Amino acid sequence: MKARVTVTLKNGVLDPQGKAIEGALGALGFDGIGSVRQGKVIDIELGETDKAAAEAKLSDMCEKLLANTVIENYHIDIL
Repeated sequence: MKARVTVTLKNGVLDPQGKAIEGALGALGFDGIGSVRQGKVIDIELGETDKAAAEAKLSDMCEKLLANTVIENYHIDIL
């Protein structure tokens, strides 16, 4: 079973990398860019066959390693 975990900064957390991307896009001539927030995508292949068990295992992975839940949110998609 394949899954995709998307990790993003929570609202209100400063995102200096997003600001740098925003500035670079403006410098390259892209108009109308309001705000840029960046994150990370993690693709994982699991040996699970049960979707609920896979989601529980992935959530545990996020809570323990993949996301800093103090400042980041995560979303799990089973592919």
